[in-house]
Parts: sequence; structure tokens; C-alpha cells
Amino acid sequence: MEQQRIETRSFSSSIGNKKDDDNGESEVKSMAKFPLTFWEMAGASGVVLGFAVGLIGVYLTLPESDYSFLKLPRTLEDLHILRDHLESYTSDYTVQVLVGYCTVYIFMQTFMIPGTVFMSLLAGSLFGVFKGVALVVFAATAGACSCYFLSKLIGRPLILSLWPDKLVFFQDQVRLKCSMYP
Repeated sequence: MEQQRIETRSFSSSIGNKKDDDNGESEVKSMAKFPLTFWEMAGASGVVLGFAVGLIGVYLTLPESDYSFLKLPRTLEDLHILRDHLESYTSDYTVQVLVGYCTVYIFMQTFMIPGTVFMSLLAGSLFGVFKGVALVVFAATAGACSCYFLSKLIGRPLILSLWPDKLVFFQDQVRLKCSMYP
């Protein structure tokens, strides 16, 4: 079913409005139709909305304080500052810090935002080595699955509409390489 939809999109984009130039060559105009279906947009919007609600929910459940220190760590110094501030919250508000950490980590993994290495180190320093490793494995797996879901849902149709020739070339190269190995 999915293969048929992709072929249909590819076919419809290749027979789009053609125009002959002075040399007699055909040039394909870009499609005016939006490349994503309603359900693809609804799924992608649901993921983004889910993260937004999760992040806002975590922020609203935190106690009143100065949160100027809350930022994604980019250096080890940022990591130490964040850890020092979050250690007191972790002992008093373990669930909120845990949910907030997981939400931010999964968000970063889903949208491929750099800094998850520092977040992994933060988990070990806040929750201990074993709990931190379990937390990082869970969050990294959930983030990678979410990233794959979004890529599968909206990535292929967007790439197909933007660069159909390159996509066909790469698919042919993959088929060629796969046929070389039994």
C-alpha cells in the first residue's frame, strides 16, 4: 500500500506541468500540491504538540524559584552548574525532575538536537550510575523511535517531493549494493 502511494506521488510529480524550453528539453515544474496528507500532518503535529504539552506540564509543576540556570548544557562547566542546582530539586521533587529529564532527553533525540552526551552525564550525576544508565537507555531508545516515526511519517514524502531524482538514485544504489551480497 505504501509502495503504491510512493509510486503514485512519484508518477504524479513526474507528469506534473511540463514546459518546453528553447532547446526542446522538458522541464518539470515543482508540484503546487502540499506533499503531506492530512494524517501525516496530524501525526507530526501530534508529536510536536505532545512534547510541548509535556514540557509545559513539567515547567508548571516545578516549585517557585529562579530558573535562570535551566538551559541545555553545552560544556562541562554548564553541566556542573546545572547539576549543582538540580541536586537539591532531585531529592525533594524526584518525579518532576525525572519526568522533566526524560521529556527533554527524548525531545532532543527526536529532533536531533546536539547535547545528549551531556544529558547522559547529567543522569549519572543526578541519579547514580545504574539508575542513570537505565534512564539514558530508556530515553535514548524512546527518542530514537520517535525520530524514526517522524522520519518515516513525513520524511519520505517531503524528500520525494523536493528531490525525487536523488531519491531514485539512492534507492538504485542501495538495490545495487544489496544485490552484491547474497
